[in-house]
Amino acid sequence: MRRSASPMIIDNRRLHQSDHYYWLTALIAARGGQTYTCRVIAALIFGIGVIPSAVVGTYSGPHAVRDRILAIAITVCCAAMASLWLRARWPSRGQSQLCVVVGTLCVAVACLIVADPAFGLLGATSFGALGAFIAFFHTGKLLAFTWTVGACVLITLAVRLAPISTPLAIASVVLVALVSVFAAFACRMVIRLLDTETVYGEIEPLTGLLNKDAFYDKVATLIGARSRDDDQYLVVAVLNLDSYSLLVDMAGGANGDRARVEVGQRLRETVRRGALVAHVGDTDFMIAELFTTPDPSALIDRALSAISTTPLRMTASIGVVTTPLRPLVSYPPHEVLDEVLGIATTAMHDARKEGGNRAKYVLRPDLRIFDETDDFDDGFGEAGNSGWPTND
Repeated sequence: MRRSASPMIIDNRRLHQSDHYYWLTALIAARGGQTYTCRVIAALIFGIGVIPSAVVGTYSGPHAVRDRILAIAITVCCAAMASLWLRARWPSRGQSQLCVVVGTLCVAVACLIVADPAFGLLGATSFGALGAFIAFFHTGKLLAFTWTVGACVLITLAVRLAPISTPLAIASVVLVALVSVFAAFACRMVIRLLDTETVYGEIEPLTGLLNKDAFYDKVATLIGARSRDDDQYLVVAVLNLDSYSLLVDMAGGANGDRARVEVGQRLRETVRRGALVAHVGDTDFMIAELFTTPDPSALIDRALSAISTTPLRMTASIGVVTTPLRPLVSYPPHEVLDEVLGIATTAMHDARKEGGNRAKYVLRPDLRIFDETDDFDDGFGEAGNSGWPTND
């Protein structure tokens, strides 16, 4: 029967409280917002970077040759960072942190090279956007770095503006500081609300995939919703990452978490729309999908290939069960799923014992829950031995 996913969720919650970049990016991808978010971030970076070059030659912009060169360099640098966010894959945590550090320095230089300190203070509002991004995706240490640099810039510009108008200098600094603090505070509150929603919802926090309870409920609904005339097949796969403990011992827990997030993202990209993908343990994933034929080897081959192309070159052992939907509708769906998952788990362990990085298939198993089993032929074999291709 089903087991509660609460202990796993609590452990992952503690993990991403200190660093939630991969958890949040996975959650965004799970909700279909990855492409849109990347484009918005890229547009923001490029827009901020264009401003220094756009004001070159104006009264308020940079006047010295050195400052004009710096303005152009800032634009080029920001364009390069924007292109990083327009690639097909989401940037890694290290790449995002590098963008924050370089972006902070670019904003600081851009504010200081302008001739009009009031215009520089206006540009310092960019620190608010940077602070919001950091508060949303990264840790307080990185936010402290940006705020420290921003405070130095604000003080320098206020000193330059004070001889012209002391009240304006003070008011500008206070306004920029308040906007920056509020933006960061608002993003932190959003993260906490998402955290609460995720813990008690259907999403497993680390990978952004379904948790075990949600997977059970959705597959059970899928089984119960089929009509008796439906000729589709239910395919359920249980995946276990090979050598995960060795990876953690050699590369550390952070890389282990990164590997699970990468695998989750690749699986999400591999399955068809409407398929169910869950992360149910440290190294365990589940997939459920409907097929019009009993052969799921194309899906499993893609899954094995996708996992092997992750940055850490992971492999997996997979147990796969394919069973017609029509005979299942007369039986309690959760009990049917329990038995199907048990068979798939046994097949996964067999694949693991044979060296891993392979799949074993169980076609039309004789389920104990059936009153009559004579109508079903039992077919059990390793990928390749049952007429389907293998990925050894």
